[in-house]
Amino acid sequence: MLNKYARAFFTRVLTPFATFLIRRGVSPDTVTLLGTAGVVAGALVFYPMGEFFWGTVVITLFVFSDLVDGNMARQLGRSSRWGAFLDSTLDRVADGAIFGGFALWYAGGGDDIALCAVSIFCLASGQVVSYTKARGESIGLPVAVNGLVERAERLVISLVAAGLAGLHKFGVPGIQYLLPIALWIVAVGSLVTLIQRVVTVRRESAEAEAAAEPGAVEPGAAESEAAESQPPASTPPESAAAEEKQKSQEQGSEAAK
Repeated sequence: MLNKYARAFFTRVLTPFATFLIRRGVSPDTVTLLGTAGVVAGALVFYPMGEFFWGTVVITLFVFSDLVDGNMARQLGRSSRWGAFLDSTLDRVADGAIFGGFALWYAGGGDDIALCAVSIFCLASGQVVSYTKARGESIGLPVAVNGLVERAERLVISLVAAGLAGLHKFGVPGIQYLLPIALWIVAVGSLVTLIQRVVTVRRESAEAEAAAEPGAVEPGAAESEAAESQPPASTPPESAAAEEKQKSQEQGSEAAK
């Protein structure tokens, strides 16, 4: 949902920075790798220690590399299958590090096994949500559904909540509860999205298989075949009488001869 609007906005905002990097000779793949390394470091160094504010600051500085590298590739005319593969693969790594950092905190200093489990569920469901679309498309299905909570929503909800929750260490009371609430929202939303995509793939698969059956015909073809198989229309009574009269006249003329 957010992808439709936020990606276009931030692409315009980050275009000057992408142009600057191109002029400095930086490649899109380098930006992808550095961005992922920054996200992983911010998540796995700061989050397990409960430093949610500073961890979110570091992650935010690097998470926009996902938009910058694509912008650079388009400007250079280098959009390729390899770039798309690398970008998608490292996105999964970054997502795993973020929710893994939450899980490590709740398994250790956070001391909350339930939220640790929710964090792990968010990690796993996010990977599966992405996989269902990729797998569906790989077998030739359009997977024409976005879903309630995609990657953009997962990141925005969890990172905003984590950053605000980190303000608790600066004396803001009660704000630390935002992160648990956000994790539950992401978990439920990811489950709904997974169900949406599975149902869509099941429907599209059934439609594709029905269209591919030997006896299946296209809607227009059935009407044409029905029209061709109909017997010729019978001669109206008036026409039959006229033909009979003409034959009688011909026979009379022949007899006269």
